[in-house]
Amino acid sequence: MGCCSGRCMLIFLCTLQVMTALERQAFDFLGYQWAPIMVNFLQIIMVILGLFGTIQYRPRYVVLYLLWTLLWVAWNVFVCCFYLDLGGLSKESDLLSLGVSSHLSWWKDNGPGCDDRDLPATRWQSLESPELIYALGCWLEYQYIEVLHCIIQLLISLLGFVYACYMVSTFTEEEDSFNFIGGVHYPSKTSPLYL
Repeated sequence: MGCCSGRCMLIFLCTLQVMTALERQAFDFLGYQWAPIMVNFLQIIMVILGLFGTIQYRPRYVVLYLLWTLLWVAWNVFVCCFYLDLGGLSKESDLLSLGVSSHLSWWKDNGPGCDDRDLPATRWQSLESPELIYALGCWLEYQYIEVLHCIIQLLISLLGFVYACYMVSTFTEEEDSFNFIGGVHYPSKTSPLYL
């Protein structure tokens, strides 16, 4: 794998990350999920910095992207645990809305296939909880949609992490072998007699 193909792949992955983060940002805004909105905003900024570092051969920006990717992976694992009610977390809490509102995921009311209009009114009244209606007509429950978003982000991030590590090592090798005065510098080997 050459430097050019690794660089192109990282540019593609960063662009894909920005697009998926913007999509996620839009749905978090619709659901008034303030903590994810802030973290998504940071994700967009850091990925743009990583993209800039890749295009402009700036390893420090790519390292910043690498460090942020570790935090982004941890955030997505936390969100998965939150929506799957793992580790003492509950998807019904207002943790992601920072207690500002009682809104939950936008997908809870607007998931694919969720349509409560065709249920008769008598059936609605006989249900113990109005929340059960969402499970009746939805193709996929909202928490699984949120988890799928996280899994997509995790897969792209892990690929981006691998390619970013490769690019940082490539950039530093190029810096070490370049002599700013006159050309290529080859490190001299020390003789065993001097040791």
